[in-house]
Amino acid sequence: MSIQSAHNINELLLKVAQGDEKAFAQLLKTYSNTIAGYILSITESEELVQEIVQDVFMKIWTNRAALGQVESFKSYLLVVARNHAFNCLKRIARERKREKTWLDTFQARDDHQEIETDPIDYGGMIDAAIELLPGQQKKVYMLGYMNRMKHREIAIEMNIATETVKKHMLLALRFIKNHITQVSSILAVLLTLY
Repeated sequence: MSIQSAHNINELLLKVAQGDEKAFAQLLKTYSNTIAGYILSITESEELVQEIVQDVFMKIWTNRAALGQVESFKSYLLVVARNHAFNCLKRIARERKREKTWLDTFQARDDHQEIETDPIDYGGMIDAAIELLPGQQKKVYMLGYMNRMKHREIAIEMNIATETVKKHMLLALRFIKNHITQVSSILAVLLTLY
């Protein structure tokens, strides 16, 4: 960095320290890309970069009175960014650990309740899902699972191609699975409320 640009940065920092918002905007414009790249190298997360850059510059603005004593702003900025990025990663790790603990506890309790009371009626949910299937899918599913017919036999019975039977069966099974997943998730949440 040239003496002239170092002088300009020091002038800029003094103005920011005095509360000059235009000078702060210039500081942000000058260093935000540098700091973003540095934060990305630490976090490896595009999603976190913008949040951390904003937080770092917010911290600098909040502590702007101390900027007059900073000898190397870029070094100072990188230290603040590094510390904030590490704190952010630690916070995320704690949240994930807490979430995992909660899920493990919930799963253990859910398994225990299922053994004791089996509060979730999967048969009823399957029946409800079947009733919601579109006509062709429902007929293919019923012939295949209830009447134990093979795909080729269903194709002959319904006068459609075997590939069409496979497609209807796949869509029906996918719909039933999604329906059960959604309903059981809702029931699980409701059960935790009681």
